Amino acid sequence: NGMFACALWNTAKRELLLVRDRLGIKPLYYYPTESGVLFGSEPKAILANSLAERAIDADGLRRALCPIPDPDGTVLHGMHEVRPGHVVRVTRDGIRQVSYWHLTDSGHSDDVPTTVRRVRELLEDTIRRQLVADVPLCTLLSGGLDSSALTALAARFSDERIRSFAVDFVGYTDNFIPGPARPTPDGPYVQDVARHVGTDHTDITLSAHELMDPNVQAAILHARDLPLTYGNQDSSLYLLFRAIRQHSTVALSGETADELFGGYRHFHDPSYVQADTFPWIDDSDDVVRRCLDTGLVQKLDFPGYVDEQYRRALAEVPALTGPASADPHERRMREICYLFLTRYLPLMLDRKDRMSMTTGLEVRVPFCDHRLVEYVFGTPWTHKTFDGREKSLLRAATADLIPQSVVQRVKSAYPDIQDATYDKMLRTRFTALLNDRNAAVAPLLSVNRSLALLNATDNFRAVEQILALQDFLTDYHVSLTI
Repeated sequence: NGMFACALWNTAKRELLLVRDRLGIKPLYYYPTESGVLFGSEPKAILANSLAERAIDADGLRRALCPIPDPDGTVLHGMHEVRPGHVVRVTRDGIRQVSYWHLTDSGHSDDVPTTVRRVRELLEDTIRRQLVADVPLCTLLSGGLDSSALTALAARFSDERIRSFAVDFVGYTDNFIPGPARPTPDGPYVQDVARHVGTDHTDITLSAHELMDPNVQAAILHARDLPLTYGNQDSSLYLLFRAIRQHSTVALSGETADELFGGYRHFHDPSYVQADTFPWIDDSDDVVRRCLDTGLVQKLDFPGYVDEQYRRALAEVPALTGPASADPHERRMREICYLFLTRYLPLMLDRKDRMSMTTGLEVRVPFCDHRLVEYVFGTPWTHKTFDGREKSLLRAATADLIPQSVVQRVKSAYPDIQDATYDKMLRTRFTALLNDRNAAVAPLLSVNRSLALLNATDNFRAVEQILALQDFLTDYHVSLTI
């Protein structure tokens, strides 16, 4: 029911097994060589060996600049990641990857009340299991449905008062600007839950200067090990976990609930659902690519890459059976749920694992319990939205545990900093990069197109991505072989 990534050597068979947990909570990489294979839980473990080439080719650059993971490769040429729920067998005859677990159709026949009860039973059991620890334990609390329910159940089953932690920014709640992904600030809801449940709560409040601290940026780069970034969200997570580690060694987190129960707005907006691509792909993802040299953009063919990965993912979706299979919308929502669980969730789990483990904090994710995932994935979409809202099953299963303010709260994503100081500091660094003709990313960029970013609004995620690529190429001594 937990998380793992392990390597097993069979002396008798002279066979190496690389095994990864079902959902991909823990990472595991490998790099085939002429005489065997290099492997490790981080790319740096493989790169420490001179046999590993430090290069990014065209495929790697596509993976670096698209929010779509490629199950067959990584950003670095020749390096692979063991797929979630898979075993890689290495023998004298070669390397073979096989699946030992995958999402299947369960032919769900439980009615809504029965389904709600079963979800509650599974949640209670997995949280009891995840509370087992001989070190200080806490919860990550955002004031959303997932983390609030998790915190309430942890408090109910713990022998000691539960500690909870939340991230905040200087002046964030007072100056909050709502948006489609973040309609409300977390702060007031976090306090409601802490009072209602009775946790020993601490807010970790961060400033723009802390997020942009060069030492913090360097720590994040070496935690990631790849030029993949969520920018200031990585920084705030790292700083949050570093602060938590002074008090706790294990933390419970609500990752996977949105992908499993249908929490994101993409599940409920017809324009996303009906789009013939990954639901989380939108125009904003083109911003960073519009900074590239036009010839390079044509060569990389980002739309072709995304479409290839999308068709491949759709081909894996288990067929819907039972009465729901006659409904085209149910069939499409089965696809959407599968895409989020197998192509989006790994990005979220990897971010959480990287930022936590580099600080020495173990983050557990109870919603990744495979029994819960299998059961909820099999439920019809009409069950998951029976009350006309997002995450209907989870809300109904846990409403008695949490404040009404949280029960009624609309999904709000992990916060981005909304401080003009951060934006200014980011633009200053990006301008310096564009003025450096010897920068590692200079051959990739169109200066004029990149300068347009400085005049655009809501663009700092694209700037963060380019800066991360520059830092990675420079610090890891990686060459571009485009």
